[in-house]
Amino acid sequence: MAAVIAYGTVWALSTSWDAPRTATLPPLGGPFKLTDQDGRVVTDADFRGKWVLLYFGYTHCPDACPTAFNTIAEALDQLGSRREKIQPLFITLDPERDTPAVLKEFTGAFQAGIVGLTGSPAQIAALAKQYRIDYKKHPVPENNDYSIDHTSIIFLISPQGQPLSLFSHETPPDRMARRIKEIIG
Repeated sequence: MAAVIAYGTVWALSTSWDAPRTATLPPLGGPFKLTDQDGRVVTDADFRGKWVLLYFGYTHCPDACPTAFNTIAEALDQLGSRREKIQPLFITLDPERDTPAVLKEFTGAFQAGIVGLTGSPAQIAALAKQYRIDYKKHPVPENNDYSIDHTSIIFLISPQGQPLSLFSHETPPDRMARRIKEIIG
């Protein structure tokens, strides 16, 4: 709970337009080796040199994940030529169901060039921990299924791999686009 409160405070400071930026993000992230939606093994180094919008979620998510990717897609549409500098990434928190083929279909629906990534449950858990993403599987007995409660944060990561700003999945796309423009120039 403390991590959620801390991130809420950092997020509020990093996305406030009326207050000077006074917060810096704590150390986040780290190296990874995952599988993309085309079945290729990729690492964090494959995305160096690009700005990254990173989101953790799952394809069966009924609300936050689709909202986040709609927000990302709309914000990217507002960036003009800056759009080419940014790579959106989606790391699944549900590697049991989110195979590369499922990720490809899901990310393709948003037409934003999102790269979907998956790995073993242990790989995903380690990476989620590096980004301080909390998630928990909850059974849905009436249909023999499950859902996943998860932290819903979009990270803007520099070409050097440093998280510089956070957005909620509910951040208005125009606000996200303005903040990205401020940061990437």
